[in-house]
Amino acid sequence: MSDNYPNGSNWERETLHQLALATVKEQRRSRQWGIFFKSLGFLYLFIILFYITGWNEGRSASMEHTALIDIDGVIGSDDVVNADSVIASLKSAYESKGTKGIILRINSPGGSPVQAGIINDEIKRQRKLHPNIPIYAVVQDVCASGGYYIAVAADKIFVDKASIVGSIGVLMDGFGFTGAMDKVGVERRLMTAGENKGMLDPFSPVSPKHREFAQQMLDQIHAQFIAVVREGRGKRLKETPETFSGLFWSGESSVAMGLADGFGSSDYVAREVIKQENLVDFTAKEGLADRFAKRLGASVSASVLGRKFGLE
Repeated sequence: MSDNYPNGSNWERETLHQLALATVKEQRRSRQWGIFFKSLGFLYLFIILFYITGWNEGRSASMEHTALIDIDGVIGSDDVVNADSVIASLKSAYESKGTKGIILRINSPGGSPVQAGIINDEIKRQRKLHPNIPIYAVVQDVCASGGYYIAVAADKIFVDKASIVGSIGVLMDGFGFTGAMDKVGVERRLMTAGENKGMLDPFSPVSPKHREFAQQMLDQIHAQFIAVVREGRGKRLKETPETFSGLFWSGESSVAMGLADGFGSSDYVAREVIKQENLVDFTAKEGLADRFAKRLGASVSASVLGRKFGLE
């Protein structure tokens, strides 16, 4: 072969050298593209985490804005809407330097009178501390009972014409199984220390004394609810015999009755009323572990108490 190709060995070495260089370059390009796509993936993940964790909230909140707080769901100490979370949201919203006004976006059928009352008191306290920052309630689908208890603490209430508003009343509900027990021949053996300890036991007949006592308590809490509504709405409220009966009305009727002030969404109120359409969400977010712990606690409490009582 060296006779036909005197420089054959050099050619072979040169070819191998070029192949080796090409392989090294290809590997370098592959690594470079790999680094590029990995970096792109990390950047994408960072952007997602940036918005999920609210890292951009501080920057947005430093600008002038309308603070938004969602009150969405049943109100209760073990529910997503509770006094602690709403008060924390209010505190953050009022303390933000860029806040020009606050919107409570409410979509709630009601719940605990205690939790609703604490939130109502805190809103009124914050209004006195920050008279230059207006706070408005904006109703979505439902603002009933405990939800309305909260709404009346705001400066004004805005609704959609088809929203459900009202249900100013109090209830205590449960079940009685005495008839079913008699039919199947089951005897209830209940022993108590304290003659009223077994009050409203679902497996025992309700005595007239206990029924009267429960009704007096409901009437007392109802009177507290009525006083809060009258204080919050003032002369805007056009009372009728049905106003505090527990009925609920459409948003259109609620405006006519003085239960609400006008029509408008969150965007409308931010843009046209507060004059600052940049909305920043200050709703306190509940972690997965907290939510699980609360649900577990609620399940235990429900199994022990076996009763339901609230502004619903």
